[in-house]
Amino acid sequence: MNHAQGGQASLELLAGVPVLIVAALVALQLAATAYTLHLADGAAEAGALAAAGGLDAEPAARAAMPGWARDRFEVRINGGRVEVLARPPAPVPAIAKVFEVRASAWARVGDG
Repeated sequence: MNHAQGGQASLELLAGVPVLIVAALVALQLAATAYTLHLADGAAEAGALAAAGGLDAEPAARAAMPGWARDRFEVRINGGRVEVLARPPAPVPAIAKVFEVRASAWARVGDG
């Protein structure tokens, strides 16, 4: 390999680094979104189970979320249906809005 080829290889490596960084950031964002969906699903289920037991569903759903996520989601209740909308952590709020997830659970209530 001559000197010119070594310089070209260095330039190609340098050009490839930003692409790898962007790919890693996208993968991390997708992982954060998947984890947020998992949390939202658990919170919706906890709320529905509380409603089935005659308790208030919203505090149960909120208690099922970790502290860092409690200000990133909202709970909607309609009878025994509990729906949780959650925004994953993201470096830019607009990205979090794009990747917002929704989970719901249902339980029979008032069938006593």
